[in-house]
Amino acid sequence: MKLGLIGERLGHSQSPAIHKRIFELLGIDGQYDLIEVERGGVEKALEELKQQGYAGVNVTIPYKRDVMPWLDDVAGEAQVIGAVNTIHMTSWGNFGYNTDYYGFGRSLDHAGVAVEGKSCVVLGTGGAARAILKCLADKKAAKLTVVSRKITEAADFKAFADSLHIGMIGYDELSDDGGDVLVNCTPVGMYPDIGGAPLPERSVSHYEAVVDIIYNPKKTKLLEYGERNGAKIVNGMYMLVAQAVGAEEIWQGRAIDSAVIEAIAAEMERQYERR
Repeated sequence: MKLGLIGERLGHSQSPAIHKRIFELLGIDGQYDLIEVERGGVEKALEELKQQGYAGVNVTIPYKRDVMPWLDDVAGEAQVIGAVNTIHMTSWGNFGYNTDYYGFGRSLDHAGVAVEGKSCVVLGTGGAARAILKCLADKKAAKLTVVSRKITEAADFKAFADSLHIGMIGYDELSDDGGDVLVNCTPVGMYPDIGGAPLPERSVSHYEAVVDIIYNPKKTKLLEYGERNGAKIVNGMYMLVAQAVGAEEIWQGRAIDSAVIEAIAAEMERQYERR
């Protein structure tokens, strides 16, 4: 089975390593290629990949929205999110999905973080934030608030937020007891700038769960703040692997046991610890 990842610059992608391990653990004869596509070349690339026998591709920056007009159908959650990161190429057509949505949900379930009836605060307005907010809404969070430094510049995001009844505020408007579950979707605190945090410790101290979708380092400064104040903490490694497994489930047409996610996530975390 021929699979791959399309994007503009893919030199640091972890996807090939993750999918190779999925193939090994499941006994699948497959290949997973990095396919760099120049701006304006998405439609042609999809046509060529299908002709070359690819069964599916993942999609990364900056094409998660660009691919949507060239698909025959898009899953409901991906339509609301406004982004596709997985395409299934079949004889009936090309179909789009967003497995970041599923990966985040599985990460919460694995960590035992319940959001139903909770007040959830999400930092950032990028593509991952959209998938995460849709997931939180579908898990019946009672209140969703997005915190951004670019409120006035986020007209497109505001339309998405309004459709899910999500509040938008600036960092100066976030109170120190802002909610129950905090999710960081910004790059603040990511390697190599591991000393930073998007919020001060006093603003993190009241949350019962703190989630950071960064996976390198394993424990960001934000997660340290949460742990020090008794919160359940979750990093982004399980989500990273779970979204890849979600894509494989679509391509393979079968469910994959969560033990596969756990095994690969643990292996990858050990690799980062040795660096």
